[in-house]
Amino acid sequence: MDRARKIGLILCLAFAFANAEQVEIQADSFFADENKQISEFIGNVNIKKGEYDNLTANKVTVHFDKKRQPTKYVATGNAKFKIFMKEKHYDGSGGVLTYEPATQIYTLTQNGHLHEIDTDKHVYGDKIVVNQAKGLYNVNSDPNKPVKFIFQVEDKQESKK
Repeated sequence: MDRARKIGLILCLAFAFANAEQVEIQADSFFADENKQISEFIGNVNIKKGEYDNLTANKVTVHFDKKRQPTKYVATGNAKFKIFMKEKHYDGSGGVLTYEPATQIYTLTQNGHLHEIDTDKHVYGDKIVVNQAKGLYNVNSDPNKPVKFIFQVEDKQESKK
């Protein structure tokens, strides 16, 4: 592991999300700006929190408060995540993915997609907001490109056989 990756990993292991779970970040390169209170991770970024939650992207910018706690993660370039919410597994993707740890809110924009893995439900929209703490999600889209929801319905006649 090169030096930039080691420094980034060590720095990020010192921080925790709002619920005090360990966060591990790996990337090809790392940049920090103490004046702007940001860190940038570029190339093959993989952020793991706890046992299941994961975020990957080409680039992630982490914003910090004065106490050096992360306030926002902004992932761009092939941004994807997987989370566990209200006893269900989800994965999602979008052009831009923002995560706010204090409120546990994920926001997917630019061709957002959310997939409830356990029931194989899919929802697509321009903006998907997922509140992991409350188990809610809201989807909005442009009038020319409406929200799309795809799910399976069991055929009652098939189930009687």
